[in-house]
Amino acid sequence: MTTRDKLLDAAAAGLAEDGLSGVSARAVAARAGVNQALVFYHFGSVSGLLDAAVRRSVDLAVASYRDRLADVATLGELLTLGRDLHAAEKRSGNVLQMAQVMTGAMRDDTLAEAARYAMDRWSAEVEVALRRVLRPTPLHGLVDPRGLARAVSAGFIGLELHDAVDPDSVEEALVALDAIGALVSALDALPPLAVRAVRGRARRTVARAAERRGLGS
Repeated sequence: MTTRDKLLDAAAAGLAEDGLSGVSARAVAARAGVNQALVFYHFGSVSGLLDAAVRRSVDLAVASYRDRLADVATLGELLTLGRDLHAAEKRSGNVLQMAQVMTGAMRDDTLAEAARYAMDRWSAEVEVALRRVLRPTPLHGLVDPRGLARAVSAGFIGLELHDAVDPDSVEEALVALDAIGALVSALDALPPLAVRAVRGRARRTVARAAERRGLGS
């Protein structure tokens, strides 16, 4: 393992275990078993190190789920995968990392960039899956997959962070999402005429909502 990799591993572990306030060049270097000057040599600053560590954690997590996302065929399956992802990210410590990054992002532009990168990476992967699973459903053409992907990604990150303080509420939220997936599946089973009626009603409702937003802006 290279020195750079040791520092990245140490930074990720320190962020999850000690929090942002407990991560320093000295602490990370001690955890990695290297000289603290190497933090600045490789990353320029502690923020730069944390940015690189978060990006690597996200890239590894996204890559590990890409094949499963590609196999998702329904919204219900996507929500089930979201449950698995929530559990895995919690076990890996990535949830705690993201909580600390989100906190630091309010005061540190580098950490803010890391947080945006994490959101963009997950949103892009979820968007691909959503475009595929929504295509045969009555929701196709009614919901913007890109916007929905960002809402889903932000929602799951919020649930991951909330899990630390109220896991029961998180389970309630996940059950509610399961119900939404079941509802969409039920719509799929409707006769074509009923599907067209639902789509027409939904289009009108969405259009009216858009008009109201325009008037209020």
